[in-house]
Amino acid sequence: MRVAIVHYWFVGMRGGEKVVEALLRQFPDADVYCHVYDPGAISPLIAGSIRGTTFINRLPFAKTRYQAYLPLMPLALEQLDLRGYELVISSESGPAKGVIVDPEALHLCYCHSPMRYVWDMYHDYRASAGWLTRFLMPPVMHYLRVWDVTSANRVSHFICNSHYVAARVRQYYRRSASVIHPPVALDEFEPVAEIDDYYLFVGQLVDYKRADLAVEAFNANGRPLKVVGNGPQMKCLKASAGTNVELLGKVDATQLKQLYARCKALIFPGVEDFGIVPLEAMASGRPVIALGQGGALETVVDGETGVLFSHQSIDSLNEAILRFEQSVDRFHSPVLRRHAEQFSEDRFLRQINRVISGWSEDSAIG
Repeated sequence: MRVAIVHYWFVGMRGGEKVVEALLRQFPDADVYCHVYDPGAISPLIAGSIRGTTFINRLPFAKTRYQAYLPLMPLALEQLDLRGYELVISSESGPAKGVIVDPEALHLCYCHSPMRYVWDMYHDYRASAGWLTRFLMPPVMHYLRVWDVTSANRVSHFICNSHYVAARVRQYYRRSASVIHPPVALDEFEPVAEIDDYYLFVGQLVDYKRADLAVEAFNANGRPLKVVGNGPQMKCLKASAGTNVELLGKVDATQLKQLYARCKALIFPGVEDFGIVPLEAMASGRPVIALGQGGALETVVDGETGVLFSHQSIDSLNEAILRFEQSVDRFHSPVLRRHAEQFSEDRFLRQINRVISGWSEDSAIG
């Protein structure tokens, strides 16, 4: 079976790229296509499997300003020649699912999220944009929404990374979806015996991750917090962070492994589609203090693998931290690790194969 995997862009190794890596271990001969890629920012496995890009990759500053070319991406996707592929897996968060495949091909869309800047976070992105972008966004995003819904009809079957995302797929595309949680690289993390006296935030420093809320809460409570990640919020966070808050920027894999394993708990204050970071912390034997919304509800068990708080506010987060510290003895590293093991790559690939086999059997009967 000839297999193609279509991803939006490869400019780093985050959750979506880890899913593509797992798929390539299952389908080692698959050909990978994308809009843009930076060979130095991705794994050798992915870089060695790329067989084509859209014309976006040849435009000026594509590796860093790729999102500026978003209005051209529907047209670019439709120029990819995927004739002859029997299975096409689109990895959707930026536009990827709009490819044109053979009539007999199975097109699975693994949806990390419908495009958030087009749908549920449109008004947030527009409010924080410059004046020219704010002026252009209404007509451009209207066109992208129409195309996005139309291209959803090109997909044979949707698979979503969480029930939270599946609900948005039903809302925006009127399509049902299977739910298969993404894999956690369990071998990259492990518990340790000695824990240090600090809390940890890990993520891009962008508005919806709410690193600012974590910093403000720890400014108020005086406890030590380490923040891992880079992004547009860095300058503001440096200006507002107290002496108890340490902004580490980007760290390497070895440092991150140690930071996870030795923290008192991970702070997870944003609304995420799924959120692999809490599971990486649990794989390291550490509990999670998370906002009780979005994908965190599918990974954090209140009172067992972490503590949930209800509102994105300083008081709500600090109240959850206090509850955690009053019951810290109830969280045990082996229990947290076993919980994370439910999200293994083997489980992910078995479920993907079950969907493919079931669809193939239904097609044969039809």
